[in-house]
Amino acid sequence: MELISALQATPAMYVVACLILGLLVGSFLNVVIHRLPLMMEREWQADCAFARGETLAEQPRYNLVVPRSACPQCGHQITAVENIPIVSYLLLRGKCRQCSTPISMRYPLVEAITGLITAYVGYRFGVTWLAAGAIMFCWTLIALTFIDFDTQLLPDSLTLPLLWLGLLFNLGDTYVSLKHAVIGAMAGYLILWSVYWLFKLIRGKEGMGYGDFKLLAAIGAWLGWSVLPQVILMSSILGVVGGIVANLRARQGLETPFAFGPYLALAGLASMLWGPQIAQLIGLNP
Repeated sequence: MELISALQATPAMYVVACLILGLLVGSFLNVVIHRLPLMMEREWQADCAFARGETLAEQPRYNLVVPRSACPQCGHQITAVENIPIVSYLLLRGKCRQCSTPISMRYPLVEAITGLITAYVGYRFGVTWLAAGAIMFCWTLIALTFIDFDTQLLPDSLTLPLLWLGLLFNLGDTYVSLKHAVIGAMAGYLILWSVYWLFKLIRGKEGMGYGDFKLLAAIGAWLGWSVLPQVILMSSILGVVGGIVANLRARQGLETPFAFGPYLALAGLASMLWGPQIAQLIGLNP
């Protein structure tokens, strides 16, 4: 309680604390983004082997904690000093200390994005439950965004807890009433589910994955059903533009599949932070 009172009395210190927390969590999100899809692949392989009546050879433990992060080229284990968000990347000049293999810019980028968004949410909502929930909402969307860009997967282990957490926060009408949150979750899922089946009936192929349904349902659980039109509109515009640009850069056909989840996540994040202003700007509010 004394810490909370101190943070409330010094808003600048609170924002700086949020920034530092966000940088540290951003470092962990890099681990989640890299390892979670690999963990899912291992689980799928084990399930397939079980279905075939086979037994896979025992593998070393691999989760979000074990083994320690290491250079994929030379196996050099990352020390605590080498794992300071952004600072270590700059000190190492973007290279492994052992073998000088370049380190992807993705890592400091995720850390910086997470830190800045966390600091802004702290500034925007103050020392409140609104800020606590919004920060967790944004962290999860950041992880989902980069996982989907890399693999075109939106793991249930992130989307479903995000959905239930949104309903939990709205038990006390934190962002919207519980009624609006429940309808938002239902409508978010059913809207994209309907689009999926309509597209499949017309074109004879799938137009999106079930993870997109669950992500929009989660956004609806946090922000209510009334925000869904602007989320769908923004994500559709961003998705079309982003998909065209990505396919042109890769010199692929315009019908090549691309990740839609990042654009849903970006629209959901923007609606969490600036929902009423966006709705007024695009004419969804009188």
